[in-house]
This record gives sequence, C-alpha cells and structure tokens, in this order.
Amino acid sequence: MRPKIQSGPMTASPKHRVVVGLSGGVDSAVTAHLLKQQGHEVVGIFMKNWEDDDDSEYCSSRQDFLDAASVADVLGMEIEHVNFAAEYKDRVFAEFLREYQAGRTPNPDVLCNAEIKFKAFLDHAMRLGAERIATGHYARVRQNPDTRLFELLKGLDPSKDQSYFLHRLNQAQLSRTLFPVGELHKTEVRRIAAEIGLPNAKKKDSTGICFIGERPFREFLNRYISHAPGPILDERGRRLGCHVGLSFYTLGQRQGLGIGGVKEKGAARGAGDHAPWFVARKDLERNALIVVQGHDHPWLLSHRLTAQDASWVAGQAPAAGACAAKTRYRQQDAACTVLAAQQDGFSLQFPDVQWAVTPGQSAVLYDGEVCLGGGVIATVDG
Repeated sequence: MRPKIQSGPMTASPKHRVVVGLSGGVDSAVTAHLLKQQGHEVVGIFMKNWEDDDDSEYCSSRQDFLDAASVADVLGMEIEHVNFAAEYKDRVFAEFLREYQAGRTPNPDVLCNAEIKFKAFLDHAMRLGAERIATGHYARVRQNPDTRLFELLKGLDPSKDQSYFLHRLNQAQLSRTLFPVGELHKTEVRRIAAEIGLPNAKKKDSTGICFIGERPFREFLNRYISHAPGPILDERGRRLGCHVGLSFYTLGQRQGLGIGGVKEKGAARGAGDHAPWFVARKDLERNALIVVQGHDHPWLLSHRLTAQDASWVAGQAPAAGACAAKTRYRQQDAACTVLAAQQDGFSLQFPDVQWAVTPGQSAVLYDGEVCLGGGVIATVDG
C-alpha cells in the first residue's frame, strides 16, 4: 500500500502542474514517481549551481545530470537543464566566504535552500506555468486548520529529517511546495526505486556541502580565502604549534590539529597528558587558535546563545517560553527557554549544558514536530 504523500490543500483532488527538482539522486527520483502516481503533470528540472571546476574529479554535476535524465526517461517526463551558477555565487558563495573570513563557520546548505532551491528555482518553475514545486527533502508541510498558516514539519524518518536546513522557508514558499518523501523512511524510498526499476535506485547519498561535494575542504577553501599561519595556544597562552589559517578550523574540532600533549617540566606523567585537544576559540586580533584539553573542558560548554538574522516560518517570532532547539544538524532536540525573540534575532537559555555551540551555524527552534524557524548563532555564553 502506497503511503499518502502530503496532507492539506496541496494534495486535494485537483491535479497540478508540478516542477520537480531532479538532482540525480534517488530521493528526487521517487518524489517525481509518487507525484505522477497521483495524477499530477510532472516536469523535471536539473539545477546546475557550480561551474568553476566542472572537469575536476570531485565535480559530479555531469554524472548527476545523466542520472536525472535517465530517471526522466524511465518515468516518461520532460527534463530541463537550468544554470543557476551566477545566482549561487552571488547569493550563497559570497556570503559563505565572508563568514569564513570573519572566523565563523557558516552553513551554506541553509542559504542555498532559501536563495536557490526555493527562490530562483521556484521563480523559474512559476514562469514555466507550475502550480507547485517539489523536492526530495525529508520534511513535510501542512496547513494549520485554525490559523490557516503553513507549517514546516520534520520528516517521518528521524535519521533523515532535513527541516533544519529548510527553516528559512516562508509562507509563500511553503504554500507552493511538496515534500513527498517526507512521509517515508529512506528504506521505503530505496524499495520503491528498485521496484519500479529506477537506474539510480542504489546510488550513494551525497554527503558533501552543496557546491563543494566530496573534495578536500581545506584544499578548496585555499583557492578563495586569504589565510595567514599563526600560533596554536592553550588556555594558559603556551604555544603548542602553528595553525594554517583560522578559517580552516571550527569549534570542537579534534582532528587535524597536529599537536600532542603538554606536560609541565619536572611534573610526573598523569592521565591528562594524553587527553585529546579541541578547538575552543579563535582570537582574530592575535591570529591565534586557542585549544583546550578534554571533551568536557568548560570552554567547550555553554548554557546560553544569541542569534541574529532570524527567519520565522509563520512570519513572526514565537513568544518567550519553553521550546526546543538544534544548534547543529546531527543533534537531538535540546530543551531550552526562549528568553527574547524578535523578528531579527533571539536568545536561548538551555538547562542542560550544550557542547561546542559554534558561531555561524544555525540555531533552529522546534515545537514538537513543527519547525518554527531560526537564526545564525552570534554569541555563546557559559
């Protein structure tokens, strides 16, 4: 028995012209199949968002388009190749570089969804006469019967939920968007793809940043960001080594520091000598990377954060009070209190300590399964 795609007015009896973003992956392919099953007129669009090094071993754009075209052929639908590389560089990549130069760690996938996949792509689809767009994201949309507002919900597969990356979507975007696979678990998506003979049924999921792909991150960033080596210091100011540029490190990072333990001269060797080092702070004025020893060092723990550049799904900030939040994608919801929320920012207090909360990343708020919106983490307090 096939599961229902999505509740609410968007899947009512009238059939729609739906433009699907076909990425070449299995999730968007099954999305197109499910919509065709419902009787909608479905057209595919393949979005090309990066073209600086099309011929490199890390750029999968060419193969992804071939896979998307093969899916369209099997499903009997049209597909169009659209180049959004200029928009991407201007709206997403430029901001990505600015944030890294400022010593923060941005999340470009969040901005890509808001500016490209649900803005440039949506606008293009509307010009093609689409009534709805659809993507292979693991999330859901419903219209609240009391407020008539559209709500962004978590995907039913908790291991694949992507609402965190979609929290900047607004009412106009959600009202025109379908997320068919948000009602499914990934295993069911794979099963459907194999059952109907999709050529990419076993294709590996993409895990790279939207435009960087699987390439070595430091090597990529080196081409665009000026960097100056500087000292790696511990919390007491002792020099432990040399970093290659502050932009290449993120808070909580353990790997790739190139430093060992530190022992006071003449002191007996203790258990702490070999405790791992973690990035705790960046001192931009001194161009110094500050590291601490031990996963639970106080400098890595915090109870409070402030966020800016907020975006709210309902169009207005939630009231102060109990809530839940994620400060990184692969995190369980953490109970918190919204101390103050405005249109452009908010502050949160956590009863339980949070580890390595990172400026530049997104803090996303939830009320149960409903994603309320979020903002960019600006400051963190112990």
